[in-house]
Amino acid sequence: MVVCVLSVGNGRDRRTDLSSELPKANPAPPPGEFIREELRKRSWSQQDLAQVLGRTVARVNQIIMGKQEVSPEVALSLESAFGIPAETWLQWEAAYRLALHRELAARSPAAGMPDGDIPRRVKLYEAAPIKEMQKRGWITTTDNLDEIERELLKFFGAASLDKSPSITASMKKSAPAEPLSSTQRAWCFRVKQMATALKVSAFEPGKLGQCERDLRRLAAYPQESRKVANTLSNYGIRFVVVEPLPGSKIDGAALWLDDQSPVIAVSLRFDRVDAFWFTVAHEFRHIANGDALSVDTDMVGAAQVPAATCDVEDRANREAAAMLVPPEQLESFILRVGPMYSEDRIVQFAHSVKVYPGIIVGQLQHRGEVGYQANRKWLVKVRDTVLSASITDGWGHTIDRRVFE
Repeated sequence: MVVCVLSVGNGRDRRTDLSSELPKANPAPPPGEFIREELRKRSWSQQDLAQVLGRTVARVNQIIMGKQEVSPEVALSLESAFGIPAETWLQWEAAYRLALHRELAARSPAAGMPDGDIPRRVKLYEAAPIKEMQKRGWITTTDNLDEIERELLKFFGAASLDKSPSITASMKKSAPAEPLSSTQRAWCFRVKQMATALKVSAFEPGKLGQCERDLRRLAAYPQESRKVANTLSNYGIRFVVVEPLPGSKIDGAALWLDDQSPVIAVSLRFDRVDAFWFTVAHEFRHIANGDALSVDTDMVGAAQVPAATCDVEDRANREAAAMLVPPEQLESFILRVGPMYSEDRIVQFAHSVKVYPGIIVGQLQHRGEVGYQANRKWLVKVRDTVLSASITDGWGHTIDRRVFE
């Protein structure tokens, strides 16, 4: 029997037969109609069918009248009696019961079947990873849909959630070719939100060459990574660190608050010196090239994407690698030493090009010259060093929401 639970005054539940409250003009006929047809073909009575099935006449009558559901057991019995597959009886039963529920919901929405808020929840949860954003303190924790929507509109700075909010403020720059997931978009908006609160020097594109040289000098020692944020700030580039949201696989991003306000963000998803510096260099080259928005995923590590998806990313990859290690010198080193890359030879080469050995190891791994387990002692952690001098969201670092309001 299909029932709904209705609250009554004494706090107990009363069960109501849906079929008794609905008009008989049901678009999906009950299985009983098909049973009647089979009985007619055979000139059987309900008593005859009851004897065939080994059930009481009362129960057979309930099934025919739609008062009793066709269970899998009954469906198998009807299959044996009439030769119609049990699956077909169960499909007829499911279609009939679903039609009853649809009709009841249309006539009496207060009954709560189905929940009328489901479409709205779908819209909100497709727009953003709400639970993760609440967990991180990006929006207020609440189950009230009106409040959730207001929080999302404020977070995205949008008037409506009918379309994806725009991240790139610069109208002179092209939008990204690939759409972002809701998780990636939320991460980028957190980056944008944090970057807006930062004060930096005026951005002068003509000084980016000097900025690159200053950054490159920091790559010689892991502890110098704490100076990246300040160095970029001196050249008008905002730098923020945001812990990635689950499933986003973001390594870094480059975006613009306006035409004169570039932002570099990293997730430090991989706490390794080579991953940090390649991500910083990659995003820096996007800024230097005036690319509108780059959200980079699976750039480093064993799971890295083997080939860039577009010319813009391919260019940034090449230029980032060259920014850290002169390509002609790396090629010469590979020809002279490979495949016998001893630790001493790697360290000597790193010293000759004035970069930390872990960065050389990372580039050799990326080229497939050494395995991802080789020389791992040089892939030192830098996350704590970077976080010590950077505006950060994640890993226990929280920022008062009022800072951004």
